Amino acid sequence: MRLLKKSCLLALGFVMLLVARPMSISAATPDPVLEWIGIMNDTVLAGGTNPLVTSRIVALVSASVFDAVNGIEGRHEQIHVMTNAPRHASERAAAVQAAYAMLLKLYPAQSDSLTMHRDASIAAIIGEKPQSIAAGIAWGQEVADSIWDWRSTDGFNPPPPPFVGVLGLVGMPSAIGVWRPTPLLNAPGAGPQFASMTPWTMKRPSQFRPAPPPALTSSTYTADYNETKTMGAFTGSHRTSDQSDLALFWAGNTALYWNRIASQIATERNLSLSENAHLFAQLNLAMADAGIACWDAKYRYVFWRPITAIRGGDTDGNDATAVDLTWTPWLDSLPAGTPAHPEYPSGHSTVSGAAAFILADAFGDNTPFTVTSEVPLVKVNTRSFSSFSAATAEIADARVFGGIHYRNSCVQGNAVGRAVADYVLSHAMRFGR
Repeated sequence: MRLLKKSCLLALGFVMLLVARPMSISAATPDPVLEWIGIMNDTVLAGGTNPLVTSRIVALVSASVFDAVNGIEGRHEQIHVMTNAPRHASERAAAVQAAYAMLLKLYPAQSDSLTMHRDASIAAIIGEKPQSIAAGIAWGQEVADSIWDWRSTDGFNPPPPPFVGVLGLVGMPSAIGVWRPTPLLNAPGAGPQFASMTPWTMKRPSQFRPAPPPALTSSTYTADYNETKTMGAFTGSHRTSDQSDLALFWAGNTALYWNRIASQIATERNLSLSENAHLFAQLNLAMADAGIACWDAKYRYVFWRPITAIRGGDTDGNDATAVDLTWTPWLDSLPAGTPAHPEYPSGHSTVSGAAAFILADAFGDNTPFTVTSEVPLVKVNTRSFSSFSAATAEIADARVFGGIHYRNSCVQGNAVGRAVADYVLSHAMRFGR
């Protein structure tokens, strides 16, 4: 508490300097939670962070914002920080500082931009006493520091040795059905540490592990193989122009799509600051745990990607899966090609299944929305949907039409994500303390 008081004094001096500056402030100041979700989106994209790591980042930011706001208001169970904040502290200032402090830890190279945004956000807080704003800043910083220290032991670091799948199995250079690095980059498996990382809310990474992928001689595998081979091919596919475009559209950063969707709807519904803090914490912790659950299964089953399977179709013991030694996926249109990790289940479908479940619980499944894509090659970078389930269905199509997944992997991934989200809703950030 003594440290918090000292931080409050330092923050008060900072606030008084901002107050003294001549700044143009809109009469309708933005909700700081939504404002900093947008800043987080831009910061992650500027940092070139991959979708898997982003699932951890959005959780770190949203957990900090939620515990900062809720520590003052006290409506729900905290995620981690159990210390009560000063009751006179500004919730808006706490939300701003918590988001800023966490992003600064994650992206120190963007400190100038982040600090500029933070100063503007604090200066835009009107109608509150400087002492309240200073207390909010000190509290937001304390919460972000505590969340950072807590999750620094989650298993994300240190990075493990490169994972090369079947290539690392002595005496098994061409094991059938097992993943190995794929073109275009032939990179090692991404993020194997996520398979054993400490979850945010789940009891263990394997809590919602799906059944193994179908046998290579099964009817499910045969149908999926031939659908992906036909619809996901780089050339000679039966895809329509729109199907080709939607595959590229959804090849961006999964968690950021859903944060943009949630921001749009939260703005339309005029959610309060505390409601937004709660919503985005639920959304982003569910996506983070869905990513962990998915990676547990990926590195448990180590299933091969379509490009490997189709080029080795004469080795799988299935007469109905014809080989094509030169087959390439449609997502080879992008620099990375096939994502560098095992195929089953689909990461995009798993994380999106969790996000859609959270948002459907909050707003109802039949909520219309639009979403933009950051992928540069798409012809139309905005798509519209009548429901969250319609979006997850299109995401499954996108992964198949992109030539990087089998249909069953998307179905199973979606189910895992929904189960994780359901668990988050019933076990974390519940009303009442």
